[in-house]
Amino acid sequence: MILGNLIAITQTSMKRMLAYSSIGQIGYVIIGIIVGDSNGGYASMITYMLFYISMNLGTFACIVSFGLRTGTDNIRDYAGLYTKDPFLALSLALCLLSLGGLPPLAGFFGKLHLFWCGWQAGLYFLVSIGLLTSVVSIYYYLKIIKLLMTGRNQEITPHVRNYRRSPLRSNNSIELSMIVCVIASTIPGISMNPIIEIAQDTPFLASRNLILSSRSLLLTGDQRISRSVPPQNGNGLGL
Repeated sequence: MILGNLIAITQTSMKRMLAYSSIGQIGYVIIGIIVGDSNGGYASMITYMLFYISMNLGTFACIVSFGLRTGTDNIRDYAGLYTKDPFLALSLALCLLSLGGLPPLAGFFGKLHLFWCGWQAGLYFLVSIGLLTSVVSIYYYLKIIKLLMTGRNQEITPHVRNYRRSPLRSNNSIELSMIVCVIASTIPGISMNPIIEIAQDTPFLASRNLILSSRSLLLTGDQRISRSVPPQNGNGLGL
């Protein structure tokens, strides 16, 4: 969590920034793995992973779309994008805010549930580190969003000045996937309970719970049998 976010804050490339921030996101997932099934750690991990995949794919789709139209990947070259393509700028901003974990987006509710499970399990140190690194990630995400929304001509790069926006009705697969991922990064967080129930019913957790329940039944049966059998002496005559 610490290493990924500290390296991400120094990057000038959007793709590298997203890659290193993903390392920090994996650290949050590890909290759910450590918690295990006792406090709903696995379910919270799967829920956050579903949100993270949509957030990350949405951000990557925005970056690829901008790169195809401008030929650049530098963070500073995104300055003033909102003046040329508000849809792309807002989509990227929403995905970044969701990755940072700001309410009321899906990333906030996913992190909140994951950290709460870790706190209940007594992982106070890891949860505190997760909260601090989330603040760091919000800082560099907000720096990018500030660049997107700037309207001063002296800060707008030639890449954005010569930017050509493709029509919204086009059947561009990148734009379609971007729209789907942006929706998945914003709306599902409001209805967390059904998503958590779906995560608990995944084949992995369902099979694991079945194995644990069958083990407990076997142990209970063995204990009952051992209690019902009378003690025997060394000759095996029970006298």
